[in-house]
Amino acid sequence: MHEALSKDLAGKAVLITGASTGIGAACARAFAECGARVAIHYNASRDAAEALAAEIGAGAFAVGGDFVAPGVAREVVAKAASKMGRLDVLVNNAGGLVKRVPIAEVTEEFFDAVVDLNVRSLVMASSAALPHLKAAGGGSIINVTSIAARNGGANGATMYAAAKGFVSTFTRGLAKEVVKDGIRVNAVSPGVIATPFHERYSTPAMLEGMRGQIPMARLGTADECTGAFLFLAAPSLSGYVTGQILEVNGGQYMP
Repeated sequence: MHEALSKDLAGKAVLITGASTGIGAACARAFAECGARVAIHYNASRDAAEALAAEIGAGAFAVGGDFVAPGVAREVVAKAASKMGRLDVLVNNAGGLVKRVPIAEVTEEFFDAVVDLNVRSLVMASSAALPHLKAAGGGSIINVTSIAARNGGANGATMYAAAKGFVSTFTRGLAKEVVKDGIRVNAVSPGVIATPFHERYSTPAMLEGMRGQIPMARLGTADECTGAFLFLAAPSLSGYVTGQILEVNGGQYMP
């Protein structure tokens, strides 16, 4: 473990949304290994979240809530901060494609589902976290955007890509707004990562096509994303970094 990570993160209170599987779960393990206390948010995957909390031990716990429902994101933040007694880091990882839909077939219900899950919940969680972060003397919000925010997505993912574009812009704007409170706001932008996300939404043929566009010639893993989150959460390493989008994509997109 890097000495700076241990120094900065040991004992810190971290809430990771959408953390029962994939990148969120990998981040929960990584923060815990650095000595942080971790609140593992889940929606449908209660068993997986509770199993992960048991695996991690050391004060990790699961907190449930459907972020599509109004008010729930705020409630989850409040519950996590209350149980831990403070909040130092919020990782806004909850989100999803919902399903692949061409724009010509988008319904108002589908539009709302994508925006509620990827946009509204993230804004509300961030808003709810700010008083806790300020009370802690500052902290870090790390949003999860996507390479799709850069390239517009493909194969019916335009709405998801646009929602992630919002996340990237929101990251920059919020960073300016809260810097005076000692709160840094950044985002991690994963490329094509082998997680349940792509197991659900992408066919093997789609994944092979994506792999062909990656200079490293392979998909990434959830564990390969965790270093970016730890870096952005640790002020000794990233204390002069805010409003940034950190790309983790094997060279697929180089801004």
